[in-house]
Amino acid sequence: MTMRGTPGPDTAVPLLAAPPARLSVLARPVRAGVWCFGLAMLVVSLSAAVSIGAVPVPLATVWGVILDRLVPGIVTPDWTAGRAAIVWDIRLPRALLAALVGAGLALVGAVLQAVTRNPLADPHLLGISSGAAFGAILALLHTGMFLGGATVPLLAFLGALAATLLVLAVASFAQATSADRLVLTGVAVSFIVMALANVLIFLGDPRAAHTVVFWMLGGLGLAQWAHLVWPFLVLTGAALWFRMVAGSLNAMNIGDETATTLGIAVARFRLAAFVVAALVTGVMVAFSGVIGFVGLMIPHIMRLVVGGDNARLLPASMLAGAIFLIWADIAARTIMRPEDMPIGIVTGLVGGLFFVWLLRRKGAQR
Repeated sequence: MTMRGTPGPDTAVPLLAAPPARLSVLARPVRAGVWCFGLAMLVVSLSAAVSIGAVPVPLATVWGVILDRLVPGIVTPDWTAGRAAIVWDIRLPRALLAALVGAGLALVGAVLQAVTRNPLADPHLLGISSGAAFGAILALLHTGMFLGGATVPLLAFLGALAATLLVLAVASFAQATSADRLVLTGVAVSFIVMALANVLIFLGDPRAAHTVVFWMLGGLGLAQWAHLVWPFLVLTGAALWFRMVAGSLNAMNIGDETATTLGIAVARFRLAAFVVAALVTGVMVAFSGVIGFVGLMIPHIMRLVVGGDNARLLPASMLAGAIFLIWADIAARTIMRPEDMPIGIVTGLVGGLFFVWLLRRKGAQR
């Protein structure tokens, strides 16, 4: 039994509370085929990300190196030590980090759009990414690694959480509770927080400032196997919790009154969702920099494929977000090879165009 006021799993809030948007646009066998295709695309994308680069590596070598590292002796090595290092130590951790970050940002975007009933909600537009960037810059340039490797993720999370609470406070003070005005509030807070982050950069060590500026534009070039632990653990825990409360998210997507009649403490649940979203965003930003618009685009696209039921939308958004960011990173590495273009430039360009299309589509529906 789920206590009143505590959002429970889907059994506690019927999936009939899903948003009136197409609850199921595909038959079950077709949905299974879509999932198989998506998983296959993820494997293909990871393979391509490891194979493509300034030094191309054949796919047979890519999988040979991976199998040899996972099960030593299963294949006979016919590659050089340099290529093995490129595959295992450089490109594979980078591709996996891209998948984790893309999945995390898409998950957060889908959740924020549900709890705010705002189709334009996104961790970048609502200022959450900016808050995470502020915390990470504070750790990198001023406080030092006083908690070791956990310092940057922790301060990034605290910055994301502070920015989230600031957006909610400003929206309440300005009575900007509508969907459009909430986004405007988030944009305003984002500018303020980024201005403060720029002050930290200005006051920091000039020799480190260049690295931080590049990091603020988004980049996965520093990925290492040790860096994958935090994003994986946080994303897994958040995904499981959001899947358990998918029915509550469906109810929130309809309206606060409907959610209240179903026994959900709306304010408490929304705050809990924001905190978990801030945690995911903070950790992702700590390891990848600020990457915008993934959380805006991917959930919209996946609603057209799997419908509006968050029980399916959330995992579908994670899968599509992982695939999208892997290919965005491939583009960032190849457009100006051998130089690495910041991945935030690629996602910003694609996301900006998508944002204009979304505004045009919403305007045509009125």
